[in-house]
Amino acid sequence: MDGFAAVDFGFAREILQRGIAALYLVAFISSLNQFRPLLGERGLLPAPQLLEWATASKRRSKMLRPTLFSRVRYSDRRLAILCWSGIAVAAILVLGLPQLSAPWMPMLCFLVLWLGYMSVSSIGQTFYGFGWEMLLLEAGFLAAFLGSRDQPPPTVVIVLFWWLVFRLELGAGMIKIRGGREWRDLTALMYHHETQPMPGPLSRQAHLLPKWFHRVEVLGNHFAQLVVPFFLFAPILGLWVPGSGPAIVGTAAAGIVLATQLWLVLTGNFAWLNWATIVLAFSAVSVPGLGAPERDAPGAGAGLPPYWLVITSAVGILYLVLSWPTLRNLFASRQLMNASFNRWQLANAYGAFGTVTKERVEYVVEGAADEDPDAAEWREYEFKGKPGDVRRIPRQFAPYHLRLDWLMWFLPLGRSLDDWFTAFLVRLLEADAPTLALLRHDPFGGERPRWVRVVSYRYRFSSRAERKAEKVVWVRDRRRILVSPVRLGDAGR
Repeated sequence: MDGFAAVDFGFAREILQRGIAALYLVAFISSLNQFRPLLGERGLLPAPQLLEWATASKRRSKMLRPTLFSRVRYSDRRLAILCWSGIAVAAILVLGLPQLSAPWMPMLCFLVLWLGYMSVSSIGQTFYGFGWEMLLLEAGFLAAFLGSRDQPPPTVVIVLFWWLVFRLELGAGMIKIRGGREWRDLTALMYHHETQPMPGPLSRQAHLLPKWFHRVEVLGNHFAQLVVPFFLFAPILGLWVPGSGPAIVGTAAAGIVLATQLWLVLTGNFAWLNWATIVLAFSAVSVPGLGAPERDAPGAGAGLPPYWLVITSAVGILYLVLSWPTLRNLFASRQLMNASFNRWQLANAYGAFGTVTKERVEYVVEGAADEDPDAAEWREYEFKGKPGDVRRIPRQFAPYHLRLDWLMWFLPLGRSLDDWFTAFLVRLLEADAPTLALLRHDPFGGERPRWVRVVSYRYRFSSRAERKAEKVVWVRDRRRILVSPVRLGDAGR
């Protein structure tokens, strides 16, 4: 680093800008495909009702995070326009076109993405209640101040990215140590691969690895999340390896984060959480000369323009103020997980899986077309990502986020069924086409069933012998009928 300019982090900036833009591209596509049936005018949790409730009083309106739809009336058409606009802006950033102009051009593009996606997530309710939503927002805000290719990235912004990775990793590590005993006795990953919200194609193979390997996994996780994050700051703390500089220590720390996150990518489907962490970890990768501005490029020899120094310094000061509650939270006995301390969702607290579920319970939705439900032939609705058919190998969907499938995993963890799930059963009885499009298979081919019911099953991965003999990925046993047969007119009573 050279004063105000991070001259050796041009490659890091390329990965950050294009990678974060690619994640916004996925996020807007996900919203375009899923927001309207889940939260639109006829959604399971209609956003217009939330907006009406919030605007009924000043006190309620302050509870709603900033969104364009508090000023412009929501409609499904306007939501689609916003998503298509976000897709277009994200695409040109992935191509690197705004980065060829002055620093304020990529800044405006990323701020458009940040404000646009905040407008969506702020009215997304439980379907957008995940830590990676605020992580993407914060990453997009910081990316706005990385500048353009004809100048080196500002040091203060690169350091703020390290601070983001530090909070993300250390927060997750601290929440685990303070959480379930399984993280302290090193048994957590003996269950996690099987019981995680949405397993991937290799999750079963990971689950069947020896117990000693799972203990090593947990130890590696603790090292990567509780020790390694401190070394991200090596270039400014003066930590160094004999024969090299302090930047190599930060690069090595980033490499460890990358390795652990790639393992999580291979063994699960955590939307863009792991991919975002991988992209952000590149902020600590120092590659002298690679991605640096050409010597004869306009402004390359002059360093950072004065106006850009003022803007990025102001962002640094803003983060100093906003980060104090987050810093206290990291070391608080009652640490908050995935919490924001301001309306703009900057300098947030992060964390995941403070406890690990030890048994997998799935709610299977079935329908029947017969008049008599007791003598009916019940057929299962298949979801795209969540386990259902015991012979089906889980697919890889991340970084795409299947929001309905994720919330289905949370249902057995609650004491009662959520309102959105009751509305979902009604939509199935109505054979609502947008809702059915969220599923992998409709057993009635778009026709209305007469009845639906919900059956609770316990799932576990098949052993190697069971897989060989029965060709099954899962073994399940029926537990009980959770929702007795209901028909249109009965649901919701």
